[in-house]
Amino acid sequence: MNNNEIKNPKTEVSKGTNLNDKDYMNNVLSCLKEMSKNYCVALTEASNEYLYDKYLSMFNIYSKLQRDVYEVMFRMGWYTLKKAEEQKISNKQQMLKQELTDLNG
Repeated sequence: MNNNEIKNPKTEVSKGTNLNDKDYMNNVLSCLKEMSKNYCVALTEASNEYLYDKYLSMFNIYSKLQRDVYEVMFRMGWYTLKKAEEQKISNKQQMLKQELTDLNG
């Protein structure tokens, strides 16, 4: 196993032209991501507070569902994360601290 990867044991799925569990989960994830994006746009264009609150509620539901589906897929081993190098993390922290200093300057 690569020490720079964070992953779970992969759940094997059937191969071939028939859809499998991973295919269905990818489809659901894609739809939920797209719905979240669309609700985000709707939030910025809501004409009144009541409508905004309704859109926000729906956005939160779909965002949570999207995250839940991703978490299931990660546990199934269908997603692999790469560990960030400490130097890159440190560099990013330094850059953000400098930007904050510049903003407050």
